[in-house]
Order: sequence, then structure tokens, then C-alpha cells
Amino acid sequence: MTTSMSANSPGFTRALVTGGAGFIGSHLVDRLVGMGIETLSLDNYSAGKPSNLAHLTGAPHFRAVECDVTDRDRLDPLLDGVDVVFHQAASKKTICLADPRRDLAVNAEGTFNLLDSAFRRGVRKFVHASTGSVYGESGYGPTGEQDPIAPTSFYGVSKFAGESYVRTFAHLHGLDTTVLRYFHVYGPRQESSEVGGVVSIFCRRLIEGKPLVIHGDGTQVRSFTYVDDVVEANIRAATVPAARGQVFNCASGIKVTIAELAHKIARALGKSPPVIEYDDWLPGDIRNFDVENRRIRQVLGLEFLTDFDRGLASTLAWAQQFFGRTPADV
Repeated sequence: MTTSMSANSPGFTRALVTGGAGFIGSHLVDRLVGMGIETLSLDNYSAGKPSNLAHLTGAPHFRAVECDVTDRDRLDPLLDGVDVVFHQAASKKTICLADPRRDLAVNAEGTFNLLDSAFRRGVRKFVHASTGSVYGESGYGPTGEQDPIAPTSFYGVSKFAGESYVRTFAHLHGLDTTVLRYFHVYGPRQESSEVGGVVSIFCRRLIEGKPLVIHGDGTQVRSFTYVDDVVEANIRAATVPAARGQVFNCASGIKVTIAELAHKIARALGKSPPVIEYDDWLPGDIRNFDVENRRIRQVLGLEFLTDFDRGLASTLAWAQQFFGRTPADV
């Protein structure tokens, strides 16, 4: 079904955000509630935190439900009356190393469950969060959406399986879908335990006076994107008609090595050069992310407004504010 949604007039009134208590999901929930959209956060709280949504307690247009995307019977009725699904819930790469079957269940079966319910319940739009890990290791210059899919981790495989279900529901049932492939999103609320994101992990360890652990030699390149820009990409994916059926790299194009990141954070915190402990490469780790983002900028009119220094300053301010809590809370 063709819609006339636009970024200024969203054209939808009810949204469901899976992983709504997580890092990216909670920022997206904030944005939707601020827009006056009736918003349902769905999370099983295996990674998401109630504290990420505590400030919305009692807010109009907001409700939180504890539910796992693999629980089809409980999930299905929650999509009744929903206009747009923002599927942010995922088993992270760290989970795939410890329990690849759980990784498959969440990223593939969970996505299928959501799509099936979305189709049967008449959901108008399905925005699916995927990952640049589906590409694997690129040796051919900047990676664009047309490049081969060759994941090198269980996580990349399971996320591409989810993407494949998205495309199949669009093809077989005409479901209006858009896939956003994320690359190293960072910002306030990012998990800072040892299974979290590298920016928040480095922030926490430096504030605590601990050495930084780098897997590999530190020359690996990452493309960091601030969470507010990713939220804007989701809103545009849901509201720009030309997004229908499309897959977009959702990345700023900023390139920073992990060793550079360590020194940059230390300087921003006024710390001495960090003590770095080097460990083995992680299985399936990608050495070089060089991302092409032309399509998302052209089709969705998205500009990545947060430069790395400004985004890092915001993240550091958050980390310092929460210093003193347990790592799982930060």
C-alpha cells in the first residue's frame, strides 16, 4: 500500500518498538513519544534496562510490555492496531559467540514472528534494524548496498536471515518494509559492560582507572554513528514513501581506528595516554569498515549531523554522570 507519509507529518499514530528499553530503542521511543505517537516498548530485558525508560513513567502515549520476540503467542496480539513496527531487538554479536542457537532464534525466528503478525494484523510499515556485519570483510573499497553479502560471524548470518525474511514478506505479501544496516552506533545509554559497545566500554574503564583491552592490533577501522542520527534515519524510513522496499547503510562514514579511539577518549577525559592490553582477535571480527552512505542521504534526505567529537563529548558527559554505578547500570 502506498502511503503519503512525510517527515513533517508522520501519517501514523501508533508505533511498536522492539528492544525499546535498549540503547537505540529507548532513544527512538523518546523521539516517538515526543512526537505525540502512541508508543509501545516491547523488551525482554535481557539487555534492555528499565532505567532507560524510567523518565517516561506516567507519560501520555507510552506503554512498556515485557515480552520476548520468540514468544509468538504473547507477541501476536500486541501488534493489533499498530501502524508502524520499528524492530530494534536483536541478539548481539557477543551472544552469538556464547550461544549461536539463541542468536539464530532471536535474529531470524523472532523477526519472522514479528513479520507474520505485522502482515496478519494490518501493520502499515515495518522498519528493520540490521547490521553491516552482513557484508563480512570488504576488500574492494567503500561498501555499498549492492556489494556481496558474505558474513564472517554467526551474528552476521542470523541478521541476514532476518533481512531475508523481511524481503520475502515484502515480495509475497506486499508488506511495506525498509532495512537499515547499522555500523557502530554510540551515545548515551550504550551498554558499558564488557559485552557492550567499544566507546562506552573505553569510557567506563578510563573513568575507573583501568587499562583498555583491544582485541587485535588496534588498526581495525570502525565507522561510528551517533544515536540521534540513527533515530532520525528510523523516522525517515517510516515516513518517506521512497524508502519502501529499500535497504540502506545507516552509517556516518566517519572512520576511526580502535587505537585512535582509545587515545581520543583519554584526551577528552583529561587522562594520561591509556594503558592498553592487546588480546587475540575475536572470531569473525571484521578488520576494516569502509562504508558508502550515498543512498540513504539521497533517498531519505538524511544528513549525519553529529560529528564524532561532539557525539563523543555527549557520551563522555553521560558516562561521567553515571560513574559510580555498577557497570551493568551504566
